[in-house]
Order: sequence, then structure tokens, then C-alpha cells
Amino acid sequence: MLPSTTKPVANFVPCVQTGNLLFVSGQIPTWNGELRYVGRVGAEVSVDDARAAARLCALNLLAQARDFLGTLDRVKQVCLLQGFVNAVPGFIHHPAVVNGASDLLVEVFGESGKHSRFAVGSGSLPFNVAVEVAAVLEVG
Repeated sequence: MLPSTTKPVANFVPCVQTGNLLFVSGQIPTWNGELRYVGRVGAEVSVDDARAAARLCALNLLAQARDFLGTLDRVKQVCLLQGFVNAVPGFIHHPAVVNGASDLLVEVFGESGKHSRFAVGSGSLPFNVAVEVAAVLEVG
């Protein structure tokens, strides 16, 4: 089950399609509009909770893609996952956190869910959430 989508709080759109590529804007860990996993990873948020936050971000990413495309059946390949972790200085486990999103995409799409990605640390994120993810999808 996917969460309901939310409207952007700034001047952007959730998805842009050009040709067969769908760019899905950064998604934060909300469930039906309620913020979850607020705080810095390595301080207020554990690595395990941050991994769960990344998974929730990916669920929101899929919800946005489904709303834009009408169905997730049109997704042919997850091309790129972009992961941002709101972490304390010296934190080094960004890949483990973003695996929460990566693992979900592979669970949903199988081989087509395997993707290139980056997982980077950030000094802060919107609303002080622990994680934000965005993606580029190939669609048919």
C-alpha cells in the first residue's frame, strides 16, 4: 500500500517526463502528510530508523510516479536513485541508510529495480527530516 501524495511546498512539480524518462522530485519521509523520522542521523535518529525513513521516502516516490503515470506498470527501469542523509559530522554509513530505498525498489520491480545511485551526507534537509530521495525512471 502506498501513501497518499502531497503537493509541493515550493515552486516545483513532483514529476517531469521528457521522452521516456520520468524525473521524480525529492521525497521526504511522510505518511499521508505526517512527517516521520525527524532529526539528524547519528544523533536523534539511528541508522536503522534512517533506513526505514529511506524506505518510506521510496514509497512516496512510487506514489508520486503512480499518480503521474496512472500506474506503476509503465515503469520499465529504475535508472538513478539520489539519496541525501541529514547526518552529523563524521557519519560514514550513508550507503546503509539509502539501502532502505534501494531494497524497496528491487522488491517492487525485481531486476528492473536495480539502479545506479548516490548516497551523500547533508548538513540539513527540509523540515529537519533524516532522509530525502529522488529518482529517474525509464517509462513506457
